[in-house]
Amino acid sequence: MSSNLVLYFKHRLNQSSATATRNNLNWGGTCYLTPLIGAFVADAYLGRYWTIASFSTIYVAGMALLTMSATVHGLKPKCYSKDHCQPTSGQSAVTFLALYLIALGTGGIKPCVSSYGADQFDDDDETEKRHKSSFFNWFYLSINVGALIAGSVLVWVQDNVSWGWGFGIPTIAMAIAVVSFFSGTKLFRYQKPGGSPLTRICQVLVASFRKKKAKVPADKALLHETADAESDIKGSRKLDHSEGFSFLDKAAVETEKDDIKGTINPWNLCTVTQVEELKAIIRLLPVWATGIIFSAVYSQMGNLFVLQGETMDRYIGNSNFKIPSASLSIFDTLSVIFWVPVYDRIIVPVTRKLTGHKNGLTQLQRMGIGLFISIFAMVSAAILELKRLQMVRDDNYYEHDSVPMSIFWQVPQYFLIGCAEVFIFIGQLEFFYEQAPDAMRSMCSALSLTTVALGNYLSSLLVTIVTSISTKNGKVGWIPDNLNYGHIDYFFWLLGILSVLNLGVYLWISRWYTYKKSIGTVR
Repeated sequence: MSSNLVLYFKHRLNQSSATATRNNLNWGGTCYLTPLIGAFVADAYLGRYWTIASFSTIYVAGMALLTMSATVHGLKPKCYSKDHCQPTSGQSAVTFLALYLIALGTGGIKPCVSSYGADQFDDDDETEKRHKSSFFNWFYLSINVGALIAGSVLVWVQDNVSWGWGFGIPTIAMAIAVVSFFSGTKLFRYQKPGGSPLTRICQVLVASFRKKKAKVPADKALLHETADAESDIKGSRKLDHSEGFSFLDKAAVETEKDDIKGTINPWNLCTVTQVEELKAIIRLLPVWATGIIFSAVYSQMGNLFVLQGETMDRYIGNSNFKIPSASLSIFDTLSVIFWVPVYDRIIVPVTRKLTGHKNGLTQLQRMGIGLFISIFAMVSAAILELKRLQMVRDDNYYEHDSVPMSIFWQVPQYFLIGCAEVFIFIGQLEFFYEQAPDAMRSMCSALSLTTVALGNYLSSLLVTIVTSISTKNGKVGWIPDNLNYGHIDYFFWLLGILSVLNLGVYLWISRWYTYKKSIGTVR
């Protein structure tokens, strides 16, 4: 959906380059914020299966409405040429209503599908546990096979056939996907919802504040915990006590006021497992924050990379076949499809021998390598734009729609982002699943996805700030409608510098991170 949407906004909804980019970023960002809603519903009430089932229905309804907005007379904008349309405010509203229905629907799918897939592997079975790490790699590969079709076939259909078919085909595909999901109902393993994770977090905070004067015993075995091998939280194993954030340990200190033998008030006394749940979330947050800058870099593929590609030569050789600029995203997808098996079958076995770690690289090491690679994607994009603008100046191509520079010069920047994805996004999927408390896995998967949302919003904010500053005193700015007069290379350099600083912060954070330790069995 997102690969070509910026051009739909620009050409069919008659929006400027900056407005189309901003709206695309905001919608994309919302698609990665709504998972917080779906994850909460899954962990607290419905479980992952029924959350996926219910939200996917909303998703299909949004897709159907979007298809209608591009095909039904009265709903689709009136166009005088391929690139010149005059939509009414009502028609634009229907389009955005459909898009934000999709954003709501995806909120129940994104945080639950990968976690639900990982739930099918038994942590007590060493063979299944080892295969679970590979599952995240191949899960992400399957997503990119779909993205390959979207970035090639669908983009071509949208540009050369119609937007109606361009939106209709993924609508049909999503309906088939929902039917496919229901067909496996009898085969799945189910995780019990553990109740509201936000309530448990608040209980720890309230209890620790109420006992702020209590002294934490030197022997941590004296802290309150259930005597059973199972945790009192449904669907969760016990968590071993960890050092750090000792103020929170006060919530598990038993005092004379606590009725240990009777009914315990969880707002006064919490278990060690409950306290460790909150500690695990707190430890995840700094790692989570460093993913925002990469997501801002990643978001350029659906925005400035597409606009940059539109100003280049999009013909293959001497043929009349014109490549849609958004189709270059297939090289990001091909990069992922290339690097996933390379990572899983070559890098993991080689690094396993060198490090002795079961996965070859730790999840933190994997994400750090991805952040390093992402810097070069921005450097590549900036250098390409420098060369393109030099050609514009040398040959006075300012008023030309495109310059005689092949769009395939964009391939390195797409390929580098794809490589970084394999290290960062898949590493994040596994890291946030493994380090999340058992009864908060959907929430933590959603938390990892919000980096994409905030990356989109950060990029949108940067576009707004840059446009505001660079257009002062009548200047055209960095991102004008005619990019031949602009300087999007400056924007790429800005993201590159932010990526370098972000990597430095990440390396500092990863040095002190403490991995969680689970004990006992699931209730």
